[in-house]
Amino acid sequence: MVTHAILQPVEKAFHVPKILGVGHNYWDRFIEANYQDVHLHPVIFMKPSQAIVHSPGPVELPFYSNLVEFEVEVTLLIGVEGRNIDETEASGLIAGIGVGVDLTARDVLNEARKDGRDWTEAKCFDQSALISHFVSVLHFPRQDNLHFRLFQNGILRQNGNTANMIYKIPEILAYISTIMTLLPGDIIFTGTPAGVGAVSSGDRLLIELEDEISEEFLIL
Repeated sequence: MVTHAILQPVEKAFHVPKILGVGHNYWDRFIEANYQDVHLHPVIFMKPSQAIVHSPGPVELPFYSNLVEFEVEVTLLIGVEGRNIDETEASGLIAGIGVGVDLTARDVLNEARKDGRDWTEAKCFDQSALISHFVSVLHFPRQDNLHFRLFQNGILRQNGNTANMIYKIPEILAYISTIMTLLPGDIIFTGTPAGVGAVSSGDRLLIELEDEISEEFLIL
């Protein structure tokens, strides 16, 4: 069931109750990372709101990692409260669409996986969620065909389209809503395509979504 709520216009400031991410969600990245099994449901993780960085940054990398990688992703801004929603209702929860970078401490994540630990240190550090501004969902009638890119120091590194998602946006929202209530202001990172790579001090990351968004971030 969707519970309707009033949301400020997308261009205004908003409170972010939580950030959610989806792992293993593009076929080309699945192959690139040599993942073995497709899960029945999306792989979901969380980030704290203090992970957010707006353009142009700067972005400070965590001291405890020697390999932080960029992952460009389409981001969703939730505008309506929803719990146990159906996939057919999911698009009604979205207020805005943007693009972001999920920074991941890859060396820490690899060790955590080997030891059976969770992803907190690898995914949840301060300034690990680079987000653009959000554009009204009305500008994107085809959310299943959104083109997005990441350039590192002027070189194209990632080039994705939501058509290649393993778990589509309605499925992601419906599944999350069975676990927790989605609230106005929640931000969802929807997964990254192939081309993930390391970031270094002095890098400039440019992220783009269709012809609507183009924003750059400086890595300290």
